[in-house]
Amino acid sequence: MFDVGWDEMALVAVVALIVIGPKDLPAVLRQMGMWTRKARELAGEFQRGVDDMVRETEISDLKAQVEKATDPNALRREIEKTIDPTGDIAKSLEAPSVASLDASPAQPEPTAAPVEPPSRPPAP
Repeated sequence: MFDVGWDEMALVAVVALIVIGPKDLPAVLRQMGMWTRKARELAGEFQRGVDDMVRETEISDLKAQVEKATDPNALRREIEKTIDPTGDIAKSLEAPSVASLDASPAQPEPTAAPVEPPSRPPAP
């Protein structure tokens, strides 16, 4: 995270020894350790909270996928959408409604002419 090498750490230690003094330096270092520990705990807690939110999001996504996969009509709809995207085939296969049959004009049935049996020649 921070790119601090040994040179920089030694410089900070020398400046701290001069500014703070050798008498109070152990107490200041102890206090800095406590603050660092507290900051790490807060960062860890934040990271766990973010991980929990991500896990819940993934779980809800997985739940939605499982519900979609277990829907009995989903496969049927996908097949129908693939085979007949415009719906023309489904419309042509539907049974005509009763209203459309009543609205069509009645056509007279053709009458058949009576069929006469063939005549036989007279017997000799």
